[in-house]
Amino acid sequence: MSFKFIDRFLNNQKSENETKSIKTIFQQAAKSSDFHQFSLSEEQDITISYYKSMVDPKKINDLLLPSIQEHIKKISKMNDIKKYIPFEDVHVTSNPLDIEKRLIKGYVILQFKASSEDFLTINVENANLGYRENNDTENEFSVIGPKVGFVENIGINLHLLRKQIAVPELVFEEITIGTMSKTEVVIAYLDGITNPEYIQTVRQRLKDIDFDVIFDNSQIDQIISDNSNTPFPIFLSTERIDRVIYAMVSGQVAILSNGSPYIITGPTTILDFFISPEDYYLNWVLGSFFRIIRIISVIFSLFATPIYVAILTFHYEVVPDDLLEPLISSRAHVPFPPVLEAIFLEITIELLREAGARLPTKIGQTLGIVGGIVIGQASVQAALTSNVLLIIVSLSALASFTTPIFKMSNAIRLIRFPLILFAAFLGGFGIILGFVLLLGHLLKLKSLGNPYMVPLFPFRIKNFRDSFIRSSYKFSTTRSRFLRPLSLKRYTPNQDKDDMNNE
Repeated sequence: MSFKFIDRFLNNQKSENETKSIKTIFQQAAKSSDFHQFSLSEEQDITISYYKSMVDPKKINDLLLPSIQEHIKKISKMNDIKKYIPFEDVHVTSNPLDIEKRLIKGYVILQFKASSEDFLTINVENANLGYRENNDTENEFSVIGPKVGFVENIGINLHLLRKQIAVPELVFEEITIGTMSKTEVVIAYLDGITNPEYIQTVRQRLKDIDFDVIFDNSQIDQIISDNSNTPFPIFLSTERIDRVIYAMVSGQVAILSNGSPYIITGPTTILDFFISPEDYYLNWVLGSFFRIIRIISVIFSLFATPIYVAILTFHYEVVPDDLLEPLISSRAHVPFPPVLEAIFLEITIELLREAGARLPTKIGQTLGIVGGIVIGQASVQAALTSNVLLIIVSLSALASFTTPIFKMSNAIRLIRFPLILFAAFLGGFGIILGFVLLLGHLLKLKSLGNPYMVPLFPFRIKNFRDSFIRSSYKFSTTRSRFLRPLSLKRYTPNQDKDDMNNE
């Protein structure tokens, strides 16, 4: 009985919201100081209502009001007003919920005759107010290639995408999320290329979101993720236009959110987070070389410190004789075991990194450089750590910065700590055990139902053309098969030119 009562109560609340009157809407709006309502002409009985904080005053004072006042005598009904005002987004409606929604978004609500049930909604929103004009990428910098990134205005972001992909197959689907924020979210994909299953999955997960305020796309990323209990990012989040374009052309789905300069794409694989757009702007040999360097850097960043701890705790016999003496002398006066020594330095590096990220740019750079030198030198002189470990931890931190995507870099930073503890308690076996657990976790992850470890698992040899290395454009003419695109062919290379070179 209690469940029926709750259900009846919720249904009553819903029906009350649906039957909300115009008078109630304006009474609620009048409680806010930025709500403005006035009569334009007592003779014609024209009332105008809007939020001053949402509209563009120039559009009202220079276009809307002069147009109505100039033709005020010719207006005898609602549709007459539409003829004389220079606006495209004009609608006649009597639905209170529709009027409330448009009023909040920056529309002017115009009522002709107090007894009329129809209202004219005119879009005079100040779309650019509060948004930055500079759209250069700030956190994903590259030496070669375009520097243009997304901004917090979803209209501008859609314009940038449409400008780069100038085909009618580019589809935008709008969904409103947030019971309070009413955030505009757009699903972007290429019709005829992207697999419909991915589109339907994203669409359904977005519609199932019940949240009050959406501040950023990263919230949506977490809510629709296949697994929220993992440090690894399931969707790729980027502010670069070229990266999103490449993902969509490959058959992925992009999600844009109003108020967020970051776009998320999926389904993704773990290798996507180690690919930089700069790889495609360099010769394929150089692009492949730098990509391999990144992957090796991540492996070094994960295992360098745990191996040091394991060797000095359990496996002194593997140290070469030439290195044994300098290693012992560097730790001769250190009173702590290797695990405490390593954790102390790792936490110190994280403190410097976090402090540098939160401070203004110039101060943060100075703090990182000076702080690292001063604290490192002081730690060695105070015999709190050894020179060897200081070099290893510094190189590990430096190697983690090579990851192009910040969220993946954070995951790598976190995973180092449990690996150090495994090495401290179980030595080399602990490192192997930690790696097996990590690998098992990665094998279980999925992105929009797609395996996270493709092309390694399931093994897809044809997808290795653009994974660990970046093949020549002559050999990367097809899209990734694991995405199951509707159109596999991307382009046709110029065979005539190759034949001429062979002759």
